[in-house]
Amino acid sequence: MVFWEGYLSDESMGTLAPIVVYWLYAGMYQLLPPLDRFRLHTRKEEEQKNLVTLSAVVKGVLLQQLVQATVAQALFKITSKSSSTGVVIQPSIPIQLLQIIVAMLVMDTWQYFVHRYMHQNTFLYRHIHSQHHKLVVPYAIGALYNHPLEGLLLDTFGGAISFLISGMTARTAVIFFCFAVLKTVDDHCGLWLPGNIFHIFF
Repeated sequence: MVFWEGYLSDESMGTLAPIVVYWLYAGMYQLLPPLDRFRLHTRKEEEQKNLVTLSAVVKGVLLQQLVQATVAQALFKITSKSSSTGVVIQPSIPIQLLQIIVAMLVMDTWQYFVHRYMHQNTFLYRHIHSQHHKLVVPYAIGALYNHPLEGLLLDTFGGAISFLISGMTARTAVIFFCFAVLKTVDDHCGLWLPGNIFHIFF
């Protein structure tokens, strides 16, 4: 039994939880003044060097999250498997852990090669991927800021492929996608925190 059972379906939670986690985690990094001593760049450098405003970043991230939520709902609807009682049978914990590991490997591989190709292909870099690099000085809220086509190819398709290949249920996907969001925010947060498990293990 999970805490959202009876309030939200696993599919709804798999769609909404990563969005909520993104804004809470990124917001924490963005707003907590005690973290300023761990920033790789000052807030003044953020304002001076970045080629895009914070409001444009927020709008870009919200657009990407809208696309991701729409694709997630469609994907969950297509792949939903219920028993004759209407209850989804969850695999054992070891199987779910294996599915999450497989999904991590698939997503990381997909994102690595798509991202690398976007840097190697001059046209794609100039017209699509360069939008992500307008954040010369990265910060947490900008983790998902990129061109909508890149967001679709890199993150949304990457997540969908990971979900499908791993064979996870929507409930397991809640854990996987929330973890993926934490990691991507951490990758772009512009902070070097001592003892950060993401820096240690990834």
